[in-house]
Amino acid sequence: MEEIARIYARSLFEAAESSGKVDELKTELEQFTAAIDGSDDLRLFLFSPYFSNKEKAEGLSRVIEGATPEFTNFLDLLVEKHRLPAISRIRDQYETHWAEHHKLLPVTVTSAVELPRETIEMIGKSVEAQTGRKVELDGRVDDSVVGGIVLQVGNLVLDASIRGSLERLRRQVATAA
Repeated sequence: MEEIARIYARSLFEAAESSGKVDELKTELEQFTAAIDGSDDLRLFLFSPYFSNKEKAEGLSRVIEGATPEFTNFLDLLVEKHRLPAISRIRDQYETHWAEHHKLLPVTVTSAVELPRETIEMIGKSVEAQTGRKVELDGRVDDSVVGGIVLQVGNLVLDASIRGSLERLRRQVATAA
């Protein structure tokens, strides 16, 4: 299912890029998946094999008013290929492409105590300078960190916490014994 989502998201993103509607399609995709997540009836109707593709397409055309032609065509394709259940995963993959397009890099700073906002912003600026990408900063508090920080930059995790140091020391002792 993940590979299917990746392929459909990439196709939608390429269509959005060529039409200059990258942001607009992201918004429509988010709104559509939020509507599905918020309605058991809608989810049942769209994902159930009891309703025909024709019924689903007609239902969608009534519900989706004012959407871009690219988005309505995309939904029609998902209905035709029985891929609507993958819509949330497609949205997630699309958002990854969108973030790359806008050169956004998610950065999470986790510490045992709440850090001053200036400190978190200083870390974010340092990451921006080193990567050349715009940073989406998130500061979190997790008392299991004990001390220090854990910095997650995209998929990379830099653990400078006391908990991490203790865990590394424990592994060294276990392998030496």
